[in-house]
Amino acid sequence: MDVFHHIKSIRLAISEAKAAGKKVGFVPTMGNLHDAHLALVEQAQQLSDVVVVSIFVNRLQFGLNEDWDRYPRTMEQDIVKLTSIGCDYLFHPEEVEVYPNGMDEQTRVIVPSMTNVLCGSSRPGHFEGVTTVVSKLFNIVQPDLAIFGNKDYQQLAIIRRMVEDLCMPVEIIAGDIVREKDGLAMSSRNSFITEQERPRANQLHRSLSWICDQVKEGNRDFLKLEGEAKSQIEKAGFRPDYVTISNSKTLEPAAHDDLEITVLGAMYTQNARLIDNLSLDLYTEEKAVRG
Repeated sequence: MDVFHHIKSIRLAISEAKAAGKKVGFVPTMGNLHDAHLALVEQAQQLSDVVVVSIFVNRLQFGLNEDWDRYPRTMEQDIVKLTSIGCDYLFHPEEVEVYPNGMDEQTRVIVPSMTNVLCGSSRPGHFEGVTTVVSKLFNIVQPDLAIFGNKDYQQLAIIRRMVEDLCMPVEIIAGDIVREKDGLAMSSRNSFITEQERPRANQLHRSLSWICDQVKEGNRDFLKLEGEAKSQIEKAGFRPDYVTISNSKTLEPAAHDDLEITVLGAMYTQNARLIDNLSLDLYTEEKAVRG
């Protein structure tokens, strides 16, 4: 695996690959790689000829009192993991390489829809930082396709909207959520969960799964379901941020007759904020019932 720290050199390597007729896949990350990240890389390998992974802890998407300074940096281990699965290129720039004029003077990319709800409500400015850095990385790497984990469902939807609005020639592909045996979605922030909390940390997934079961059985009292799920999280000893039953495409609150629904949630442990989601295709469910 070749490691690049500078835009000029990674661009040269990619341009040579494209000149040879190779399809370029891209997996942007903030490092501290785990099996879910590696699954995205392996998915990119199946769909492209050359895979580029970026590792950049983007300060622009962290708000005040958030964990940018203590976000895990595990570069040596990350390189070993990427090398073991045959990743082609790693782009690991310094902050000055990505933001040469400083972040205060950085041109921003803003997606006005879907950014001020759910995680955007709890983390003002977060998605502006995400869309800005992703657009920069797309301009640097110029991939044919990019893969983002479905665990960050809102982020995925916003990036898809950005690509559509700005006519970017990048195919956005979702990677499945990778979970621990107890259902906890894999995340770099799981390392912040205390030993005492860990046996209960799958409560968010359990509560979202409970909502899905209720909806499948015909329960459409969405507000009541959301409230009960929050109570379940509180009883398990955690603080819910939000639990929302949303239209899968717009992320607006689901209507009674919506057939594509995504249940999204976030909760706080002592030292971490965890997110998760589950999607339902009720059209398929109803079709199966009718036979």
